[in-house]
Amino acid sequence: MLTVVGPVRVSRPYYLCSQCHQGQFPADVELDIKDTELSPGVRRMQALVGQDAPFDRGREEMKVLAGLEVTAKSVERTAEAIGEDIARRERKEMQKAIQLDLPVVAGASIPVLYIEMDGTGVPVVKKETLGRQGKTDAQPAHTREVKLGCVFTQTKCDKEGFPIRDPDSTTYTGAIETADEFGKRIYLEASQRGSSNAVKKVVIGDGADWIRNLADLHFPGAIQIVDLYHARQHLWDLARRLHSNDAGKQKAWMKRHQRMLDKGEIEKLVLTLRAIDVTNPEVIEKIRIEAGYFERNAERMRYPKFRRLHLFVGSGVIEAGCKTVIASRLKKSGMFWTVRGANAIIALRCSHLNGRFEDYWEGRRAA
Repeated sequence: MLTVVGPVRVSRPYYLCSQCHQGQFPADVELDIKDTELSPGVRRMQALVGQDAPFDRGREEMKVLAGLEVTAKSVERTAEAIGEDIARRERKEMQKAIQLDLPVVAGASIPVLYIEMDGTGVPVVKKETLGRQGKTDAQPAHTREVKLGCVFTQTKCDKEGFPIRDPDSTTYTGAIETADEFGKRIYLEASQRGSSNAVKKVVIGDGADWIRNLADLHFPGAIQIVDLYHARQHLWDLARRLHSNDAGKQKAWMKRHQRMLDKGEIEKLVLTLRAIDVTNPEVIEKIRIEAGYFERNAERMRYPKFRRLHLFVGSGVIEAGCKTVIASRLKKSGMFWTVRGANAIIALRCSHLNGRFEDYWEGRRAA
């Protein structure tokens, strides 16, 4: 058995049933070493290095820092196995949440609880994209979308009235899965963070239909906000189509139309967009799509109102999360994942970043 202090020999009794002729080592279960030659401490180390860096680098770190000789494949298998176990426990809790069988979270009321959602692509092996359309017409997909969510709180503002995110209050959850499955996941995370005690719940996203639908379903009554910077990006995309070769005209067009957006005058903005006189069919279609985007999200773009309530109007927290939680580990050069492997590492990484990995390990000991 490889332990954190090196190889050791473990001797334990073996029991054989005279009726069914099945044998077992009860001590293996008690010591959490069933069907493995790695002690719990070594597996814990492998999980931590595996969620943080490429598996071969994790192998090197264990050799340098602990003097333990393991293979990159061993780090991979252990990290993914523990990540899958964490994900399996999360799915059980998600089912309880949907059945309203979660314990009530005690504690003081939360002035504002934010839920943010976004998606980001992760490179996967070819078999995981069979039959899936890529972003370019007639080209196969090369990535699968990770749906990532975060929850954080706000209890105060600065002297100018701008909101301040509570330090160390952000937790993450995510997976490559359908929007329906992810809805249960983000609902569980918000429930565990005390959403039932929140005076205000705020859902921020980029205006995508799946985010809006999940907000309506799982957080009825919450204030919904379309990230201001995503909304501005939609205007910039249209400005570049209208004045493709003139940066000066793009900026002048943006200045006029962004003013309406920032003031929350969405109905006026939509009328202005639909009144644009162009003949290019592709530009006409782009105007139609963008006008519909703003029209559907009009009530989620009342930015002056949200600022008067001292609320965030940007989704910077989840944008940063897509980089720190997902990209920094799963999108490095040369990486290609299976959905199973990616989801295991995401579950493990979120558990660690959320400060729950030690709780998970204590739960294994108690089980």
